[in-house]
Amino acid sequence: MKHQEPRDTGDQLRSPENKLEKATLGGGCFWCLEAPFEQLEGVVEVISGYAGGHTPDPTYREVGTGTTGHAEVVRVEFDPAILPFRDLLRVFFSMHDPTTPDRQGVDIGPEYRSIILFHSESQREIAEQVIEELDADDIWDDPIVTEIAPLTTFYPAEDYHQEYYRRNSGAGYCRMVIDPKMEKLRKEFSSRLKKVPVQ
Repeated sequence: MKHQEPRDTGDQLRSPENKLEKATLGGGCFWCLEAPFEQLEGVVEVISGYAGGHTPDPTYREVGTGTTGHAEVVRVEFDPAILPFRDLLRVFFSMHDPTTPDRQGVDIGPEYRSIILFHSESQREIAEQVIEELDADDIWDDPIVTEIAPLTTFYPAEDYHQEYYRRNSGAGYCRMVIDPKMEKLRKEFSSRLKKVPVQ
């Protein structure tokens, strides 16, 4: 059973009274981004899903074949007055290696590529600026290869992928791969975390 959430298209404009924004980001397995983003002050909701490809209503199995063009991504709804998009991207880049094409650790394939699917021209410009700044800082030995593209459609992933870390924190993958990211988050972005951690 797939997550029953309406598809989100990139050309949906937020109304003036709605101060929340959305960001769609991919950096390896979506579980590895969902978990840290949920802990950030200003983040209202994080949904794991698929985007950036050409196959409509893809399943996890289909995306895993590498033929749909989709990446595993998370859609983050956040308050930019509390967490500016630029700062969200700084966390994003610290949570994965943006210099390895189509790969994060043992997860290999185009579905694991580093990607920013912008919802507005402002997001595109900020993403380009942040990448330029990070490359100039020589944080990594190789240049950033993160793809920047407009969001067309976001497809929520199946229910069992949602809040995966919270429901399966004792699983081997979570302990080996996600736990170190959470520790890094607490060390490097302590001032950005919610006062009461999401359990």
